[in-house]
Amino acid sequence: MKTRLPILFIMITLVIDSMGIGLIMPVMPDLIRQLRHTDLASAAMWGGVLATSFAVMQFLFSPTIGNLSDRFGRRRVLLVSLFFMSLDYLVMAIAGSIWILLAGRIVAGITAATQSTGTAFMADISTAKDKAKNFGLVSAAFGIGFVIGPLIGGVLSTLGPRAPFYAAAMLAAANFTFGYFVMPETVTDAIRRPFEWRRANPLGAFKHIARLPGLKALLTVHLLYSIAFFVYPAVWAYFTRERFGWDGLMVGYSLATFGISIAIVQGLLIRHIIARLGEERTLLLGLLINMLSFLGIALIPNGWIVLALTPVTALGAISGPALLSIMSRTAADNQQGELQGLLGSVGSIGTILSPILMTQTFSYFISARAPFYMPGAPFILSLGLIAVCVGIYLARTGQETTEHPLP
Repeated sequence: MKTRLPILFIMITLVIDSMGIGLIMPVMPDLIRQLRHTDLASAAMWGGVLATSFAVMQFLFSPTIGNLSDRFGRRRVLLVSLFFMSLDYLVMAIAGSIWILLAGRIVAGITAATQSTGTAFMADISTAKDKAKNFGLVSAAFGIGFVIGPLIGGVLSTLGPRAPFYAAAMLAAANFTFGYFVMPETVTDAIRRPFEWRRANPLGAFKHIARLPGLKALLTVHLLYSIAFFVYPAVWAYFTRERFGWDGLMVGYSLATFGISIAIVQGLLIRHIIARLGEERTLLLGLLINMLSFLGIALIPNGWIVLALTPVTALGAISGPALLSIMSRTAADNQQGELQGLLGSVGSIGTILSPILMTQTFSYFISARAPFYMPGAPFILSLGLIAVCVGIYLARTGQETTEHPLP
């Protein structure tokens, strides 16, 4: 019981962290329009700013908070983060201006950057044989958060655009109370180390790119793919409201369906697809499915058809694991840790760039300034980015074949 309750606390904390975007996504269009007294185009632009600020803070502070936990302890860092998270969501719930909401999202990004601390706690308490199982719980917690966040947010949207913020504040406060009583400290004087800013640098991995020959093209593909695929959380709430007239509840249901479908694809189907097709053909098939999905979403006028095609759309998620597997196979055994850190940084940059890029594109193409009306423009842009990914990958493959011809 002494072990299970802290693990439960960690899992709830990580679920709350991963719900940070999805929980409020269904209500953001209405809340921003309420605060700004503006149209959907302007609301989408502000939505991109808010989402990007959250992602930037998570990117910048994740290594910092992880290093702080090595110095001051996992318990203290996690409880302090949850305490300020609950206060922050309460402030956002009563925010009377967009600037207070923006400040709230900045603080929320910082307080939600505790994945490294939670994972470190799991490592602290795990024996060698239990580490893989406990790290799997960490991944499961994030998956659960991504799925139930939009669903809960959609249901709560029926109570008003501020209801999800109140719910998040209460959930964080309840988990803080739970953790206060059950969370032990695992950082002892034997493993405690001083805090050093150079270890907390989130850009540190990029200076080692040159040490990974042959991976630059694949890293470019990974970045472009991350930007393109993040179009769903970036503009879905705004796009479906403009295109299909969906409310927050329908947005939440559709995003939860998409999350469940991706979990099935990446958790169950991917291993069988790769075993049958191989990594390269799986990657190209996934990229092709993404391109067709983006085109369909941009052009299909009926929302129910788009919703019915969600399992097919989610099948495009086979690209991600296949690409990561190819890169892992390309790198040397002693470069795997360095590579994974770099991939995490590149993926984070994709989640930073995508919201601002996609919401600006959406806002422009539903405004009077656009040469033609096209709310699906962000998905056309994503299609173009995926097409560039295909071109880069095929050019790299052709270059390798030329440099290393078959005997």
